[in-house]
Amino acid sequence: MASPDKKAFPLRIDPALWAEVERLAAQELRSANAQAEVLLREALARRGIKLTAPQGRAARPPADNEA
Repeated sequence: MASPDKKAFPLRIDPALWAEVERLAAQELRSANAQAEVLLREALARRGIKLTAPQGRAARPPADNEA
């Protein structure tokens, strides 16, 4: 179920790309939607755009290969 404070939108994405997002999500014990959000945040951070931590649940500590 979607969080009421989050923006929902339709996304058209290549099935092979989504399959990789789902694979990563499973490895990191996240939903595919949460994994897509993590990947978007990482991409923005690489461009110098820092967002505040998501509200609600505690942020997961970075994995050894994420630091």
